[in-house]
Amino acid sequence: MNVAVDAMGGDYAPESVVQGAIEAVSGLDIHVTLVGHEKAIREALGTNRTPDHISLHHCEGVVGMDESPLKALRKKKDSSISEALGLLKNGQVDAVISAGNSGATLAAAVLSLGRINGVERPGIASILPTERGPVVLIDVGANVDCRPAHLLHFGVMADAFSSTCLATKNPKIGLLSIGEEGTKGNELVRLARELFDKSDLNFVGNVEGRDIFTGEVDIIVCDGFVGNVALKLSEGVVKMMSRLIENELKSSILGRSARILGRKPIGRFKRRLNYEEYGGAPLLGVRGIVIICHGGSSVKAIKNAIRSTAGYVNDRVLEKMRFRLEDYKP
Repeated sequence: MNVAVDAMGGDYAPESVVQGAIEAVSGLDIHVTLVGHEKAIREALGTNRTPDHISLHHCEGVVGMDESPLKALRKKKDSSISEALGLLKNGQVDAVISAGNSGATLAAAVLSLGRINGVERPGIASILPTERGPVVLIDVGANVDCRPAHLLHFGVMADAFSSTCLATKNPKIGLLSIGEEGTKGNELVRLARELFDKSDLNFVGNVEGRDIFTGEVDIIVCDGFVGNVALKLSEGVVKMMSRLIENELKSSILGRSARILGRKPIGRFKRRLNYEEYGGAPLLGVRGIVIICHGGSSVKAIKNAIRSTAGYVNDRVLEKMRFRLEDYKP
C-alpha cells in the first residue's frame, strides 16, 4: 500500500509531517510518498538518505493556509496537494493525506478525482469520542450552505463509513437540531428530516448539541457551518478541561500525589478525548480516499492519520459507499 502525504501542508510542516511518516512506516506494512519541495523534506529528514518505505515526489508549489483555495490552485498548478491528488488519480498511490489548507484540499479533490455518482456535495466526516464509542459528525466544514438532499447523502455516506471502518452494526443516525421534536429546527432540518424518515437508514430523529458525546447515536448529520462550529467548540472545551485538571492536580500535595498514582487512568482519559488518536477526517463523496487533518497536527496526529488511512483502504470503504449511494441518486 502506498499513501501520498502532503509534506508541505500544516502549521508545522514539513517537520511534523515527515517525522509522523517515519514513525508510521516503522510500525506498519505501508509505503509513504512525501509530496513537496525535496530540499525542505530532506532538511526535515536530517539526512540525504531516504528511509526505507518512504519516497519523495518533488514539486515547487505550496498552497498557504490563508490563501484563497481556487485562486491558489489556479496559480500554483504544481502545488503539493495538487500533485498528491494527481498521483492518486493516476493510480500511483492508494490515498492522500493533507494537514494543509482544507478548502484547497476539498477543491483539488473534486477537480482532480470527481464525485461519486449520486453525490452533489462531498462531506468531511470527523470522528469524535463519546461515552460509548466513536461518533461520526458530518459535515464539519466542506459545505456551509446545503440542501436537504445533501444532508441525506451525508447520512448515507456516513452509514457506509461507520459500518465498514468503525464496525458499527446498523448505525443509528441523528439529525442535529435545536430540539428533538420533528417541528423544531430551520427549514433545512425540517425538510431533511422528511427525507430521512422515508429512507431505509436507521434514523432515530433529531438530536441536540448535548447529545453529540453521549453515544446514544453513531452518526450525527448537519450542514458544514453548524458542524464546524460544533467541532471547534468541542476542541476548545477539551483543551480547557485538560488544562483545568492539570492545574488542579499541580495545586496541592494531595493533587500531585493523585497525579502520580492515577497516571495510567489519567493518560487513558486524555487519549480518549484527544482528536490526534484518530489523526484526520475522511472526505467522503469523492472518487478516492482523501484525509483532511487538523492544521496544527503533531507528529502523533500524522502517524495516526496514516494508520487510519491504511485501514480505510483495506476496508474498501470507497467501493462500499458507491454501492450504498446507488439507491439515493438526486
